[in-house]
Amino acid sequence: MSVLVRFAPSPTGALHLGGLRTALYNYLFAKKLGGKWILRIEDTDAGRAVPGAVDGIRSALEWAGLEYDYGPGIEGPHAPYFQSERLDLYHKYAHRLLDSGHAYRCFCSPDRLATTREQLARSGSNATYDKACLNLTDEEVARRVRAGEKFIVRLNDGNLPDRSNPKDLVFGALRDAHASLPTDPVLLKSDKFPTYHLASVVDDHEMGISHVLRGEEWLASLPLHLDLYASLGLKPPRFAHLPLLLNPDGTKMSKRKGDVQVMDYQRKGWEPEAVLNWLALAGWGQSHIKTLQEDASSPSSSCSEGEDHHHHHGHQHVYKTAPDSTTVMTLPELIREFDISSLTHRRTVLDPAKLEYLNKHHLKRKMDESPESKKVLAERAHPIVKAAFPSSPYTSAGYVGDVIKLLEGRLVTVTDIANAAPYFFVDPDYNSDEATKMYEKINKKTYATVLQRLEALFPEILPSWDATDISVFLQREVDALGLKQKEYMTILRHVFTGMKAGPGMADTLQLLGKDRTFERITNAQKHLDADISQ
Repeated sequence: MSVLVRFAPSPTGALHLGGLRTALYNYLFAKKLGGKWILRIEDTDAGRAVPGAVDGIRSALEWAGLEYDYGPGIEGPHAPYFQSERLDLYHKYAHRLLDSGHAYRCFCSPDRLATTREQLARSGSNATYDKACLNLTDEEVARRVRAGEKFIVRLNDGNLPDRSNPKDLVFGALRDAHASLPTDPVLLKSDKFPTYHLASVVDDHEMGISHVLRGEEWLASLPLHLDLYASLGLKPPRFAHLPLLLNPDGTKMSKRKGDVQVMDYQRKGWEPEAVLNWLALAGWGQSHIKTLQEDASSPSSSCSEGEDHHHHHGHQHVYKTAPDSTTVMTLPELIREFDISSLTHRRTVLDPAKLEYLNKHHLKRKMDESPESKKVLAERAHPIVKAAFPSSPYTSAGYVGDVIKLLEGRLVTVTDIANAAPYFFVDPDYNSDEATKMYEKINKKTYATVLQRLEALFPEILPSWDATDISVFLQREVDALGLKQKEYMTILRHVFTGMKAGPGMADTLQLLGKDRTFERITNAQKHLDADISQ
C-alpha cells in the first residue's frame, strides 16, 4: 500500500511548536516509507480564521525545510486543498448518511438545545440532546426544508453498524470512548458547513490518506470518526495519535506561555535543523520492541550495535535503543532512524536547555560543513551585527563569518554574536561592570609591566601576525614575568576584550589585527594612567 499522509492545520493563527512536530512526524513517516504528504487547510470555521495565517503556516514549514508534496501552491491529484472549497463533497456524503438512516435533520433552535442540555444535566443524564427531531416524519422534514427552516445534520448514534476497534500505532489497543461523545454528534452545521468530524473523514477518504498522524487531543473523537467510516461503508486509515508537548513546569503548551510560535524561534536565530531535531526526539521512547518471525535467513548472531536479541516461543524479540533526546541529527538522519512504534505514550516536556545544546552543535556542524554554509550563517548574522554596532567599520559579512568561526561552540544561536563578543566590533568598555570587576582583582603594578612589555616586544611578531607566533610569544612572556598563566591571561583579556571569557587569546589577537591590537594597548595604558592619577 502506498503511503499518503496529511498535515491539516486550521488557519486560526501562527503555527506552533506542537503543530510543527505533527508536520515533522508526517514528513518523516512519509519519507521513511517512500510515500508522500499533503498540506490541507481545515478552514470550515470561518469565524475563527485569521487573515494571513495560511501564508504564515507555509512560511514556517518552508523555514523548517519541510516541503510538502501536494497542497496550497503545489497542485496535485487531491486538489482543492482548502476545505472551504470542498463543500459539495461534504453535502454529498451527508446525503448518503441521511438516505441510509445513519443521520437525520434537526430543526431545534440554539435556545431549545441549550435548555434541553441543562435539563438533561440536572436530571443526572449523560445525554446532551433528547433526540426530539429523530422521530419527525419524512413529510414533516420535507415540509420544513421547503419552508426554508434552518437545520443541522446529526449522526444517529442509535443506528450504528458494527465495526472493529483497530489499534492505534502509538497507543496500541484503546478502550472505546463512546460514552464521552455528545448525543447524536453534529455533522453539518446550519450554515451548511461541516464540522471537523465529517470534513476530515470525507477528505481523508477522498484523498486516499493511508495513515492519519495527529495530536493526542483527537483521541476522544476517534470513536465518532470510526463510526462515520463504518456508516459510510468506507475503510478507515490507520491512526497514530501523538502525545502532547508540555512546558518545563508540566503544563500544556499554550499561546499565553512563553515562546510557542515557530516564528519566535525563527526570529531569535535558532537553526531550523536544531528545532526539528529537538521536536523529533521529544517523545521518541528510550527503547522499542519489534517481534520478528524467526527464520533461517535472520540468524540471531546478526545483531547490530545497540540491539539485543532474545528467543522466545519461535519469535525473535529485537530491543532497539532509540536515540537519546540530545543526539545531534540532521533531517536525513531523522528520516533514517524514524519508527512510529518507538514513540512514547507519555506527554513530553520540551526542555529549552536541550535545544541550546543541539543548536550549538548544529551551528558547529554548519561551520565545518562547507564554505557555502559558513557564508549563509554570516549573511544571517550580518544585519544583527550592523544593527547592534551601527558606527563600527568592522561589520562586513566576511569578517562576521570569521568571528562566528572563532566563537564556534560558544554561540548558542547566531543572534548571540553581538552579546557574546562585542569586542570584535567595537573597543572594549573598561567601565562596564564585568571589566571593572576584573580590573579590581588585578595587581596594578603587574598590569603596568605587562602593558610596557607588550608595547616594547610585540613588534617582534609584526611581520607574520600569525596565531601560532602570537601564542609562542605570550607563553614566553608568562615565563619571563614569572606569572601564573591565569593571572597573565586575565590581564590580557581585560586589555583586549574587557570580558572574562572568550576564544583563545592568540586567535583573538590575530583576528583583531595588529593595528587594533596596538590601539587597545594604548587605550588600556590611558585607562591605567587615569586610574593612578585619581
